[in-house]
Amino acid sequence: MTASPHGSDDLGGPPSAPRAAGEPAPRAAGPASAPGAAGPEQAAPEAAGAEEAPAPESGPLSARERAVLALERRSFTGPGAKERAVREELGISPVRYFQLLNALIDDRRALEEDPVTVNRLRRVRQARRGRR
Repeated sequence: MTASPHGSDDLGGPPSAPRAAGEPAPRAAGPASAPGAAGPEQAAPEAAGAEEAPAPESGPLSARERAVLALERRSFTGPGAKERAVREELGISPVRYFQLLNALIDDRRALEEDPVTVNRLRRVRQARRGRR
């Protein structure tokens, strides 16, 4: 895209402001920069194919994180009971549940929220790693 002698771009847009030497040119308006559209840095989690997780150790635990810890405190009888509870109560797959749980084990906020459960899970994880 080149600027015309009249100070506007070839697309009929408004005149561009003068730039300092070495300053990058402004980005062209496109579908991603339309009002309400998500840019690449603001892509919707669905578009990325994954749920957006909050940054670890920033603020209090989310309701989902507290629910994961609460579910982990319970004991389950019979094969598949825990997986069924994960699907019914949290609405996520067991694989996603264990991914969230594994991240929570290393989260300082989870340790402060439920030290007994988190320390138990850390011991179990360490024992499994030791057997490998």
